[in-house]
Amino acid sequence: MRPLDPPRVVSTEYFVGLDLGQVHDHSAIAVLERSEICLGTSLVTYEGVIEKRSSFRHLERLPLGMDYPTIVERVRRLVSSTELQRSSATLIVDATGVGRPVVDLLRRAGLPCRLVPVTITAGDRESSDSGNWRVPKRDLITGLLVLMQRGKVDICGHLPESETLISELLNIRIKISLAGHDTYGAWREGEHDDLVLAAALACWHGGCRKHPPMIGTKRLF
Repeated sequence: MRPLDPPRVVSTEYFVGLDLGQVHDHSAIAVLERSEICLGTSLVTYEGVIEKRSSFRHLERLPLGMDYPTIVERVRRLVSSTELQRSSATLIVDATGVGRPVVDLLRRAGLPCRLVPVTITAGDRESSDSGNWRVPKRDLITGLLVLMQRGKVDICGHLPESETLISELLNIRIKISLAGHDTYGAWREGEHDDLVLAAALACWHGGCRKHPPMIGTKRLF
């Protein structure tokens, strides 16, 4: 391979996961950046050598009790930021329960990004209808755990909430009922999994399973 000086960013996409909390749960936001980097030119094919990199660039737990219109405004400001507007952005929002009316608020806000509503289920397969997805929580959680364990997605270590996400991941437990049904969540009462779900939503739609680890990350927001 003939190196280029410096490596060149070919394309960048952002995937914004939004988990909506209720009275005793935080709402959370996770922004995943997926980039294609040209590292050099192949001496055999004379084509560019492309590496795909994925990294969480923003993690945020919103204060307890924040009302949904304020959350919508926070999301609107985030997806309208200069960095996200330079590239393609998709907002993946938890539409389970209270999420349905919030999705309506997000649609009315005229966000400058694509909007993908996801209802999190206890089922065993994904399905979609008119752009609305139903995804098993098992798929979201295990997908994120596998990506993190294999180093296929990186967390910027100096993000304020990076340790919170790691702590939530370490607290995730899989429970199997006598009937053989599995559930996924924090193993102790009072623990949260808000950032985990926001990150899992971003990774699920970002399709990171095929991507190598991110190297040399920096905070964007």
